[in-house]
Amino acid sequence: MRAHEAGALHADLGHGGPSWLRTPDDVNALVPHLWPRTVVRGRDGVLTVGGVSVRELAERFGTPAYILDEADFRARCREFRDAFKGADVFYAGKAFLCKAVARMVAEEGLSLDVCTGGELSVALAAGFPADRIGLHGNNKSIAELTRAVDAGVGRIILDSFDEIDRLTAIARQRNARPNVLIRVTVGVEAHTHEYIATAHEDQKFGFSLAGGAAAEAVARVLEEGVLELRGLHSHIGSQIFDTSGFEVSARRVLGLHAEIRDRYGVQLPELDLGGGFGIAYTTQDDPSPPADLAAGMAKIVQEECAAKDLAVPHLSVEPGRAIAGPAVFTLYEVGTVKDVDGIRSYVSVDGGMSDNIRTALYDASYSATVASRASAAGPTLARVVGKHCEAGDVVVKDEFLPADVAPGDLLAVPGTGAYCRSMASNYNHVPRPPVVAVADGQARVVVRRETEDDLLALDVG
Repeated sequence: MRAHEAGALHADLGHGGPSWLRTPDDVNALVPHLWPRTVVRGRDGVLTVGGVSVRELAERFGTPAYILDEADFRARCREFRDAFKGADVFYAGKAFLCKAVARMVAEEGLSLDVCTGGELSVALAAGFPADRIGLHGNNKSIAELTRAVDAGVGRIILDSFDEIDRLTAIARQRNARPNVLIRVTVGVEAHTHEYIATAHEDQKFGFSLAGGAAAEAVARVLEEGVLELRGLHSHIGSQIFDTSGFEVSARRVLGLHAEIRDRYGVQLPELDLGGGFGIAYTTQDDPSPPADLAAGMAKIVQEECAAKDLAVPHLSVEPGRAIAGPAVFTLYEVGTVKDVDGIRSYVSVDGGMSDNIRTALYDASYSATVASRASAAGPTLARVVGKHCEAGDVVVKDEFLPADVAPGDLLAVPGTGAYCRSMASNYNHVPRPPVVAVADGQARVVVRRETEDDLLALDVG
């Protein structure tokens, strides 16, 4: 693809196209809000993170590798903590969790949201305070619930009548009184700027508000008198850029709070409005800063409580992607470049859908840059693809890269901290990459690279 052809193609691609149009003058430029905060490009064109060059990281740890900017991750934890002052901020471990991350979250004063026994085991192994853990999940087993009770997990979010029965029986057996929230499905699903207030009761999570199941769940917990009902929980979606969907959700959940007060004389002391706060994957994304989210959500809750003459409950939120996502980029090495004349170049890297399934699974958009050198070449339209035996093995659907991109170049893809390592697989028996944390000129492995010996160790045939 010739550089002079790129402008016309960029216009044709429209909203779903590349994150920005590179020109010979900006082909090496970084878009700051897509990258971890300590990432800079030197005069030689080489990216550094936390004071360490990507060339050194590739030499020491190999590629592909997830590179975690520890200063950035910690700063985002603090921003949510400080913005939601007086509230509980639960880091959503499903975005990305390992022992090192759990310790960072604890040290920065956040709580931790886990949704399986495996995530709970990581948190406990890291020494995370159990009373600051919330346990989610739509099908928690008896073993998982028992472990949560025995460990003293601070909040268990109830998701079904079967689970109420299971946890009640465990609590009686253990002579315990675990704190619980009831997850309410409020008929709101928010994704970015859109929300639809109907037809979203048809899902596996929570108790339907409109159908009366949520009120029945509250009644069952209160009448049994075994579990300590602290409040209600709502989660409306993901990659949310403003608070409009939360306004509808809060109004409906607080309506149930008022009904509980009127019927049982109980004012529930807590309200968890979930997470789903979005990040910038491309320049088309414009997420709200934590301070704006906090101010907007606090205003919504206070106004609704005033209208219903309710005491303002203690608020909790659950950011995951918004903390982990921007703090990580994936570092690849280019293996082959194929020019499809008049269409695009296919730039193949040494990873793919096994380390980032989101493009194939969700049609997610990412950006990319050549990270190991500067280029004087003009832009060429490229598709960054992986090494797996699938036509849909795409990492970045469309991006403008230097026209001289070549085998051996290091390519960096930002915004991969959330759900990439968590959803990684061994498809085609490809070992999963390591996670390397970088801070203050030092790099350390926090999750090691899998090996072929790891894969073979599971094979008992």
